[in-house]
Amino acid sequence: MNEGQVLQLASGAMMMAAKLASPFLLLSLGIGLLVSLFQSVTQIQEVTLTFVPKLAACAGVIMLGGHLMLTTFTGYVDQLFGQINVLLGS
Repeated sequence: MNEGQVLQLASGAMMMAAKLASPFLLLSLGIGLLVSLFQSVTQIQEVTLTFVPKLAACAGVIMLGGHLMLTTFTGYVDQLFGQINVLLGS
């Protein structure tokens, strides 16, 4: 296995992690922004107020997109297992 293959595996793994984490991160960012605006307008300074909406949104992402995420990840792992002989040089 040469350096190019290692870099390709590392970049593929980072892209897969970004694809799987981005819905959670973007939704949490948006909900955090909306709740902080609500807190600014109403002058409610409760630290734990953002926890429940973010938790519910992440559960919704899992319910709506979990199958797609799991299919994407298993496809990537199947691709890696298919290349194992080439990567090990056998």
